[in-house]
Amino acid sequence: MAPMMFAVGFLVLHTTRLGYGLPVLKRRVVESRRDAVEMAFLAAIFVGTVVLPLVYLTKPQSLAFAEYDAWRWLPWVGAPSMIGASWLFWRSHADLGRNWSVTLELREDHTLITHGIYERIRHPMYAAVWLWGIGQLLLLPNWLAGGANLLAFIPLYLVRVPREERMMLDHFGVAYRSYMRRTGRVWPRRAGDD
Repeated sequence: MAPMMFAVGFLVLHTTRLGYGLPVLKRRVVESRRDAVEMAFLAAIFVGTVVLPLVYLTKPQSLAFAEYDAWRWLPWVGAPSMIGASWLFWRSHADLGRNWSVTLELREDHTLITHGIYERIRHPMYAAVWLWGIGQLLLLPNWLAGGANLLAFIPLYLVRVPREERMMLDHFGVAYRSYMRRTGRVWPRRAGDD
């Protein structure tokens, strides 16, 4: 049952990405900070989020060496994590609209989005990936397929977010610095936080 829950979430996540991602590709890139490090991280994320889970779902015997006996309550924690991740991922894309990019790029007419979910969180898409990784780990009882997302995402997050924020500061200047002061990175700021 847990792998089926994951499969449904998997379809929702990737349908969301395609639905919002394909129209963006038509817009001209005006600034790119994409490099070999960025592309290597994205390749690792693809393996951890798409390849290994699909292998597990379609040919579980090929990853049998990494299976573990899951506690019965894990899906009851993993499913809400996956549902929350799917909603946050969709909401992030919907609010960002034409300003989204899979890599560190700015496209023509790029604007600073500070409404919707972005009113409180600067990087809700990364928050969604954190939740997704937890859900994947709990719903796929396989150390390799279940943990691959988080294993790939942690280094990407640690390297990419500072680079992305530097790009936004360079492009939007004072407006982005002010936005940083009033929002949390992946979790809403509490009143009075500095």
